[in-house]
Amino acid sequence: MLVPAHIVAVERKKVPTDMLEQWNDALGYIEDNLDGEIDPHELARITLTSEYHFRRVFSALAGMSLSQYIRSRRMTLATAEILDGLGVLDVAAKYGYSSGDAFSRAFRQMNGMTPSHARRPGAVLRSQQAVSFHLTIEGRSTMRYRIVDLPDIHINGRSTRIPLQYQGPNPAMSEFHQSLPAGTGEELRALADVSDLPEILFVSTGFSPDREDGSLFDYYFAVATTTEHDGWDTLAVPASKWVVFEASAEDNFSAALQQLWADAFSEWFPSNPYQVVPGPEILTVTASNEDWSSGTGELWIPVTRTA
Repeated sequence: MLVPAHIVAVERKKVPTDMLEQWNDALGYIEDNLDGEIDPHELARITLTSEYHFRRVFSALAGMSLSQYIRSRRMTLATAEILDGLGVLDVAAKYGYSSGDAFSRAFRQMNGMTPSHARRPGAVLRSQQAVSFHLTIEGRSTMRYRIVDLPDIHINGRSTRIPLQYQGPNPAMSEFHQSLPAGTGEELRALADVSDLPEILFVSTGFSPDREDGSLFDYYFAVATTTEHDGWDTLAVPASKWVVFEASAEDNFSAALQQLWADAFSEWFPSNPYQVVPGPEILTVTASNEDWSSGTGELWIPVTRTA
């Protein structure tokens, strides 16, 4: 049985002042070490979070993954040194590239030209500005959530490994659902015995550390059960505390569900004394029309209480 949950509506606010200082200190640490080693554990220590939580919230707040940001900042500084006339090998070694060729490929990827072309008059280059976080108040809307304690459960269903896509329909996901044999949902519903979870679950797990767009993750069409069932793809989920966010839309429901993830990590986590822990993220859809243009749903994310 579930521990009874409480339902709360909270104002959406950006990062509180004390957290702002910690996160901006972490950004300062990154800037100070762009030509050396950047330890993710140190970033977590500065912000009083876990590395896992830091990466998830950073990507939501900055709009890019931590590793992508560090690569872009390093290349921005490296580009300035190329323009100063330093040799490719020297700059490559300074910023941690294994060879001049590896540096030149990365340089071309960011700037659209080789280092030698960048030195020509009129070359237009790209720069990744240093990120900083600022306090803004957005008290005109609310997020509805509840905190739930779940016992050990098993996810049983059909799974696949597909690319992550932050915006728009995911073709690989749609193809997976279309490939499922007729009657799969009914077979799974007959197994579901965790009464406080909806029967059909859409489960995402096995993400890469930075969850970059296009990176792969494991996706399950499944139900929650108290035991493992043979013949199905299964995932054991240990007992945990979960935050559950609600979403509903009369139009463009799929976009509302995608936005729920963004709001959770950019709005709710910076404003509340919880941090995300490794584990699956569960989406439930409790009502929807056939074309998914309207409906209601919930996003379940495993969390732990912070001090």
